[in-house]
Amino acid sequence: DVILTGCFLALQQQLLQIGGGMMYHKLASRVPQVARMRLSRAPRVPMSSSAASVSMYAGRADTSRLPTAKVSLPAIQTLNKAKPFSSGVEGNKFLTMLASGKPIVCAEGYLFELEKRGYVQIGPFVPEVSLSHPEAVKQLHREFVRAGSDIVQAFTYYANRAKLRLIGKEDRLEALNRAALRIAREVTEETGTSLAGNVCNTTMYNPSDPETWEEVRLMFREQIAWAAEEGAELIIGETLGYYGEAVIALEEIQRSGLPAVITFSLSNWTDGSKKGDQFMLQDGVTIVDACRQIHAKGAKIVGLNCHRGPETIIPPLQALRDAGCDFPLAALPVGYQCTADKPTMQELSSPGKMYSDLDCHTATRYDFEAFGKECERLGIQYVGTCCGAAAHHVRALAMAVGKSPDSGAFVPDITKHFVYGKEEVLEDAGNLKGSFLSKSGS
Repeated sequence: DVILTGCFLALQQQLLQIGGGMMYHKLASRVPQVARMRLSRAPRVPMSSSAASVSMYAGRADTSRLPTAKVSLPAIQTLNKAKPFSSGVEGNKFLTMLASGKPIVCAEGYLFELEKRGYVQIGPFVPEVSLSHPEAVKQLHREFVRAGSDIVQAFTYYANRAKLRLIGKEDRLEALNRAALRIAREVTEETGTSLAGNVCNTTMYNPSDPETWEEVRLMFREQIAWAAEEGAELIIGETLGYYGEAVIALEEIQRSGLPAVITFSLSNWTDGSKKGDQFMLQDGVTIVDACRQIHAKGAKIVGLNCHRGPETIIPPLQALRDAGCDFPLAALPVGYQCTADKPTMQELSSPGKMYSDLDCHTATRYDFEAFGKECERLGIQYVGTCCGAAAHHVRALAMAVGKSPDSGAFVPDITKHFVYGKEEVLEDAGNLKGSFLSKSGS
């Protein structure tokens, strides 16, 4: 056993040079349990950021419980080497922004926007587009940055082992994650923005089944390892409906040395419990207690994303402030006009048409402008968008919190319209004779 453990320790560094975390994972699943146990007790030695995944895989989780993906060595070797990364404040743009106290805008909503564009399927919601049509992902990143997003979030939402297994493509897991991260990194290098890795609700967590906790931990661990290797400056753990799953996500992010943003979702599923209306997560923890505890455990920013719209996300945020939660909060609503009677987007959908009939409920840019002003009132530093939102929503929000995005040069100016414009503006331009101001009804 001792000899085997020693050989394994020597070999893991070589594996990182040729294949990263996945190759380690494949080998670990074939090493006897006693060797893995001895490895987990082995003294930690300083490692470079490119070796981050090895130190993470040497922890308390048993890798044999997670099925291994068959990714060929040549395919892994074709991936480019990651650039050096620093998780300290110096050189980390995200931490610098956070320390400044100024608003941080993070555009999310890739899943729904790329579904509208024909690249993602409602139901499984697996982001294969990063491999099949990378140019579409890159274009959306650029649109969001141009609209004012300070963070480029790699499109790895639902790019986890369970979701890839659902569609029979688990063997593409690492390639998909690395592709998404490198697409995002390219845009951050073009624009000077900050690269975020991303994990989310796994759809596998069960608060009453400890075996699922282990599986969830390993799924988070491998995604976070790839994000760290690819140069992420932070990891976003989002849309977490269970406090327990959020704790696991935070612990795994902290193993990487990267700062964590953790955001919860207040869900009103159809079981009649309406826990979201009670500002309660699915495992019975209130949003106030969840945010307090996750902040105390070391998350840089905590808060809410998804499910609720620009108006209905405000009451739970107000509750957090009223309860004395004076630490940095996050707020990223969906792009739909949820109401007091139907505070979540799922409640807006008709039976049998979940998520696919929400177009008529789309929020306006003015909804996000008003949301931005409310966030200013509440002192919410980290703001953004989620499912259903588009670049014009991001722009309205960014401008509401005081930013001047590139696309701000093209905000509406109806004064120049030939029917609804202003007479003096059209006259100065020499266009008054061809106008129809009399038809405007004003």
